[in-house]
Amino acid sequence: MQKYDTIDSLPTDLRFFTGFVILSQVLGLAVVIMLAVWLGHYQGGFAWQENPSIEFNYHPLFMVIGLVFLYADAILVYRIFRNERKLYIKIVHASIQGGAVIFVSVGLKAVFDSHNLQVHPYANLYSMHSWLGLTTVILFGMQFVLGFISFLYPKLSADARAQVMPLHRFWGMAIFCMAVGTTLTGIVEKVSFGIDDYSKKPPQGILVNCIGLGVVALAVTVIYIVSSPDYRRQALPEEEAIPLSEH
Repeated sequence: MQKYDTIDSLPTDLRFFTGFVILSQVLGLAVVIMLAVWLGHYQGGFAWQENPSIEFNYHPLFMVIGLVFLYADAILVYRIFRNERKLYIKIVHASIQGGAVIFVSVGLKAVFDSHNLQVHPYANLYSMHSWLGLTTVILFGMQFVLGFISFLYPKLSADARAQVMPLHRFWGMAIFCMAVGTTLTGIVEKVSFGIDDYSKKPPQGILVNCIGLGVVALAVTVIYIVSSPDYRRQALPEEEAIPLSEH
C-alpha cells in the first residue's frame, strides 16, 4: 500500500461527501416523521396494552427507527468519523446498534401484544412480511453479538478479525437491505388492511407512498456512500502496522 505523510494528503475526493451524509440524515428523519404522522393522525395514534389495536402502531415506527434509520447511521459512522481513532468509532458504532436493539425489542413486543391481547387473538407469523422480519431480526441480533465479541470485547486476534471483517461487512449491508425490503412489505400489508380507498389516491395513500420512496432513497444513499472507494476511511498512521483492513 502506498504511504502518505498526512491524512490531508490522502487522494480522497470528498467534494460531495458532506452533501450525501446530510441527505441521508434528512431522508431518515423525513421517513420517521412521515411514519409518525401517518400512524398518529390516520391510524388512530399510539397506546400501550390497554388498547392492543393501537399498540400495534409502535411496531412499524420503532422497527423503522431501529433497523433502518439507526442502523444506517451505525454503518455511516465509519465514513463520517474518518479521522478519529478506530476504537472510538467502534464504540459509537456499537452504541448506535445497541439503541437499535432497544427499539427493535419494543417494536416486536408491540406487534405480538397487538395480536395476542385481542379478545379474539390474531395468528402470528403467517405472512411473508413476518417471515422476512423475523429472519432480519435474528440475523441482526447475531451480527450485533458476534461483531461485539469479535471487534470490541473480548476481541479476536488481529488475524482472526481480518478474516471475519469481510463477512461482517457483507452481512451488515445484507441485513440493512433486508430491513428495507421488510419495511416495504410491511407498508403494503398495512395498506391492504387499513386504507379502503387506496386506489383513489387519498392523502393518506400519498403519504404512505412517500414513506416508501423515502425508505428506498435512504437505502440508495447509504449504499452509495458505503460502496464509494472515495469515501472509504483511510487507516491512521498509528494503525498502519495493524494487519486488519479498515472497516
